[in-house]
Amino acid sequence: MKFTINSPKACEGDYMGKIAVHFGAGNIGRGFIGLLLAKSGYSVYFVDVNEAIIDELNIKGKYSVIIAGRENETIEVENVGGISGRDEAAVVEKLMLADIVTTAVGVNVLPIIAKTISKAIEGMAKSKRGKKLNLLACENAVGNSDILKKSVYENLTEEAKKYADENLGFPNTTVDRIVPEAREDKKDILTVSVEPFFEWNVEKNKIVGDSPNIDGMKLVENLPAYIERKLFTLNTAHAITAYLGYQKNIGYIHQAINHEEIRETVKGAMSEVGNALVKKHGFDMREHQKYMDKIIARFENEALADPVERVGRDPIRKLGPSDRLIAPARTALSYGIVPEYLIEGICAALSFKTQSDPKSIELSQMLESKGIEGVLKEICGLSEDEELFKLIYDKCN
Repeated sequence: MKFTINSPKACEGDYMGKIAVHFGAGNIGRGFIGLLLAKSGYSVYFVDVNEAIIDELNIKGKYSVIIAGRENETIEVENVGGISGRDEAAVVEKLMLADIVTTAVGVNVLPIIAKTISKAIEGMAKSKRGKKLNLLACENAVGNSDILKKSVYENLTEEAKKYADENLGFPNTTVDRIVPEAREDKKDILTVSVEPFFEWNVEKNKIVGDSPNIDGMKLVENLPAYIERKLFTLNTAHAITAYLGYQKNIGYIHQAINHEEIRETVKGAMSEVGNALVKKHGFDMREHQKYMDKIIARFENEALADPVERVGRDPIRKLGPSDRLIAPARTALSYGIVPEYLIEGICAALSFKTQSDPKSIELSQMLESKGIEGVLKEICGLSEDEELFKLIYDKCN
């Protein structure tokens, strides 16, 4: 099946309709956020330093998104364009016309693009642009747009800060869609495959002006609860599936989740933190169980062919104190739940080492030089007197 999404004709010159500037023309940018923006009538301008992708976007003005399932569905996304991230003047010019700004660049890149965004805001302040503007960081991090805002404000004059306070919104978000990397032999560098399921929650009380009317975006009151639900359920289970799969020389997520021992550990880890989340946020247990069951079903999607090495990469970040392994284990303990299955996943993450991931090599070197005690302190942010420190140390040694 094939569908075409047409947004207002704005990428050929004269401004007509709504403009979205999206930082990051990678798979999440094109296959998730950009797709929904275009579907909602925005002309989408992708900003990226990958010149090949930017050139192709400008030549074709469209790209394909494959919804990978039992029966693939192809969506043609039209009226899109690209701007080189190295052409700061062009990015600033488009930002000053934007009706919404989104990002999917990785949380570590936010301070870099913030410098360009701040220059556009300085221009808005000087021109006294009255239009409200929301900037949404669609990154896998707690307080993602808060991080962007902090980086932007560090580069603003006092006059521009005052303008930003009055006219700009930085609502935090949660984004959820599995988008595996494209195969290297793929001929069309713009085509991207995504799973059918997606979820995009946005912090309602930080929206300025009229709420953006974006198909698939949900405005929520209690975003922290949704952030933890997603990070501690989907991301936690995904990472544990990958690390345990890698230990058993399994290549793909769908193969790993169908391994009896791995499935038991993953479901056990989800239940440990799930019981804690129900107590903490008042989720309905039956609804949360359905959410967990849906995640397992998503992992089983063979059409995605998602490599465990891709999902497991950068274990140093994933083992951070606020990320998907240590934070849920701490949360479970705080509600009297001993996180045995979660700790099994943490041990697997500590042993993850592949030549394709420099961060895994760095973690392995740290373990050799500083021991597990040093890694638990420096990477995981645990102190020796914490119960979780002792439980991990005893299990992983």
